[in-house]
Amino acid sequence: MKISSLISGILNFIVRAAIVIFVIYAIKNLCFLCYDYGYRIYSEPPMASGDGVDIVVNIPMGSSVSDTAEILKKNGLIRDERLFSLQERFSDYHGKLESGMYTLNTSMTAEEMLAAMSPSISEEATEDGS
Repeated sequence: MKISSLISGILNFIVRAAIVIFVIYAIKNLCFLCYDYGYRIYSEPPMASGDGVDIVVNIPMGSSVSDTAEILKKNGLIRDERLFSLQERFSDYHGKLESGMYTLNTSMTAEEMLAAMSPSISEEATEDGS
């Protein structure tokens, strides 16, 4: 009887230790993922260095930020659709993207693409003398 309760206690300890190790591992990975995304929001490099390649994209009327990000990803202008959505969310261009035809370049950062796709913001800055 004592041996079976000892074995049961040891197995119980092993299972609990495995659960704690798994939870710590999951939290560590989540922290690294959050840090990586947080860092990349403001420092993601463009797809190409140097002159890059001009690509004409059409953003249809009523497109959401997610739709726009999908179009940019399909055209090789961004790496990560979710990251672009976060970049738009935390930028001065949040909610200001407009539909239309845009010539974007693979050497442009997300911030530069957001500026190009928000012409009314650019016009306001020009009128203010900025």
